[in-house]
Amino acid sequence: MRFLNFKQDGRKGMAVADGTQFRGIFSTDAGFPGDLQSLLARGPDALQQAAEALRQGLVIDLDKITYLPPLENPGRIFCIGLNYVDHSVESGFAVPTYPAIFSRFAASMTGHGQPIVRPRVSTQLDYEGELVAVIGKAGRYIAKEQALDHVAGYSICNDASIRDFQFKSAQWTIGKNFDDTGPFGPHFVTSDELPPGAAGLKIQTRLNGVVVQDASTASLIFDVATLVSLLSEAVCLQPGDVIVTGTPSGVGLARKPPLFMKHGDVCEVEIEGLGILRNPVVDEQ
Repeated sequence: MRFLNFKQDGRKGMAVADGTQFRGIFSTDAGFPGDLQSLLARGPDALQQAAEALRQGLVIDLDKITYLPPLENPGRIFCIGLNYVDHSVESGFAVPTYPAIFSRFAASMTGHGQPIVRPRVSTQLDYEGELVAVIGKAGRYIAKEQALDHVAGYSICNDASIRDFQFKSAQWTIGKNFDDTGPFGPHFVTSDELPPGAAGLKIQTRLNGVVVQDASTASLIFDVATLVSLLSEAVCLQPGDVIVTGTPSGVGLARKPPLFMKHGDVCEVEIEGLGILRNPVVDEQ
């Protein structure tokens, strides 16, 4: 199942893929099954029931909607740094033996098609195409062998970074949390649509049509199951928690000369089976 969270004419709605089109229901209409956050909290049967209800709705004109992040207010957003060997090397770090973990806040996220805002205080806006795993089942101290049972589905993130602010301090949080710098979407795709752990999927980032990152999720140092298990040692994971699994090599900071996004650019992140997350870049007004 492939779900879409959207807004049109001031009303929010949810839609599901039905063949080559999307059908959906507005939140103000009878029969609205709830947003993705509430559906995940109710369990896997709720997703199936919601899909059946949404397929009875109207065909959605994708040219007339505003895409919203699949989850607008995730419980927690765990981001993983340096999770591809080549990216660790190009960034000047040793290959990690334990994940580099930091957080994003929901306020920094934006939807497919919406602008990535380059802040007025920096010109070092970098792209980072990443696979997203979404938790669907709560758990603590989850064994790796059972970890994928806790993943409801997947999406895409462009974990765009303000590099000079990222390295102003010993931790990366500020450079990862500027408003409107974290595109997330365009869809939420349930786990059954993809290989276990979304492994072996082609991931590619393009800036103005030029390929700048090209890899496979098979190259993750810590795969999805490992990340779920390790994170659950610290916290009881909850439905709607999000894991942004890390970016491959090719980031703008590591290039010579550096390649940063600027006003007028268009950045696309494509992951096999998940679609294309496309966003223009604008300067903060």
